[in-house]
Amino acid sequence: MDSIIKTVTEHKHLGNGSIILCHNGAKYTAQALDTLITKLKEKGYTFVPVSELIYRDGYHMNVEGRQIKN
Repeated sequence: MDSIIKTVTEHKHLGNGSIILCHNGAKYTAQALDTLITKLKEKGYTFVPVSELIYRDGYHMNVEGRQIKN
């Protein structure tokens, strides 16, 4: 469980607009969620629906899933 928390909270690509995918079939995901959410909030992150992150007009997605202004 600690490795899940460390992997997410210390990931080099973690930043504004990041989407964190957790697999519901993984052994320790459910147990890690409360701590993971708490630690991310302590770092100043907030949680929003994915639909709020996607720009529809004037942007495209690159191969990393980042939105690039046209």
